[in-house]
Amino acid sequence: MTPTLDGHGLRRTTGGLFLAGALTFGAAATVLSATFDWPDILRQPADVVLPAFLAGGTSLVWTWFATAWTYAVLLVPILLLPAVLERRNDPVLRAATYAGATSVVLSLIGFLRWVFVVPPLAESYVAGDATTRSAVEAAWTAQHQFGGALLGEHLGQLLVIGWSVTLSAIILRSRVLPRWLGITGLAVSTVYLLNQGDILATAVPGFPVLDLAGLLGSTGWGLWVAALGVVLLRRSLHPGEPAIPDAPEPAIAARRPAATGVRS
Repeated sequence: MTPTLDGHGLRRTTGGLFLAGALTFGAAATVLSATFDWPDILRQPADVVLPAFLAGGTSLVWTWFATAWTYAVLLVPILLLPAVLERRNDPVLRAATYAGATSVVLSLIGFLRWVFVVPPLAESYVAGDATTRSAVEAAWTAQHQFGGALLGEHLGQLLVIGWSVTLSAIILRSRVLPRWLGITGLAVSTVYLLNQGDILATAVPGFPVLDLAGLLGSTGWGLWVAALGVVLLRRSLHPGEPAIPDAPEPAIAARRPAATGVRS
């Protein structure tokens, strides 16, 4: 009985963290968008971004801080999910889990540079003379492209998309969670992937950009993560319910009925 109760608690904790992370990050990102024109301002030059950032004051810094750490909440349920699905020994899911966890760390770095790196740059830019501003612009571009475009957006997004695509494929293959969750996961991940055009265009001028891919992809992906949390909360294992093994024999798998259920 104890293992079953432990499984209950682990599944509910994981589902709750997915849901809480998605909702709190969405709320923080909405505030950031309303107060700082994020993410559109990310593609603006230093002479637009830095004065606007400094004008936002301490409250804007704390908004970035909240955005960073609410997204970081997702690190824990991503790491817990293989145990919840009783697929600890699945090498594909294990690799995807490492990719997903790494993506959260990279995105966290991208977000937190607005807390620890950008404020002194903004102060120096606004208070400096022409020579100082020229130097700050160079420093701004370097950290923005490295910490933001490369780590937070390019690698961070690619790795988390890899995690969601792999998880969706496992869901469709094993039916460990509702099939619709796997289908929607693949769909929103595909749209989210198209946002890479906007990121690559910062380094390759003229690279094709789909303007709505970032908004639709990130919003859809966030809603999918929230839905994953809700499904886990509502589909807790009941006492006596058989566990889903890591690698079922084809004959057994064929007889099992399909499961039913309810930017840096």
